[in-house]
Amino acid sequence: MALAPKYRNIVREIALDHYGYVTTKEAVAAGIPAVELPKLAARGGLDNVAYGLYRVPDIPPTDFDQFAEALLRVGEGAYLHGESVLALFRLSDVNPRRVRVAIRRRARPQLPAFVELTQAKEDVPTTLYAGLEAQPVADAILECRGRIETERLRAAAEQARAEGLLTTTEWQRVRKGLRP
Repeated sequence: MALAPKYRNIVREIALDHYGYVTTKEAVAAGIPAVELPKLAARGGLDNVAYGLYRVPDIPPTDFDQFAEALLRVGEGAYLHGESVLALFRLSDVNPRRVRVAIRRRARPQLPAFVELTQAKEDVPTTLYAGLEAQPVADAILECRGRIETERLRAAAEQARAEGLLTTTEWQRVRKGLRP
């Protein structure tokens, strides 16, 4: 029983780097036996979000929590895609009802209604924004053609450029891709 606070502290340290979430895999890699997470959850130290996914309840929520949860629920290799990348940066007033997550491999996880899974091509580049794997902003803007009005996408591109999210080359590629 004396080890429980130690495990709780380790779990908390992991969760602080992941928007309050910790996976069983991460905990085991940090030296915590997998059986300890359900015990911590039973004592109120963790909330069981999904199989193998927990949240530390006293870590303050952020605007990125839902994005992080969606990625963790889908698993390794998942990344934010399309409108979700725009929503991450509040570009073009996009507020999708679902978090679009792409994955390169076949996956059949049990997902809540707020997560939309998309199969992606193998050669799609990704990047990290605020510790979240995502499609580059330029690619996300171009991906949204046909689903979001062109004028709104142009405004998103201008805002992204002003905020330093697009390089000059990406800016030119997006402007060319959004021409009528």
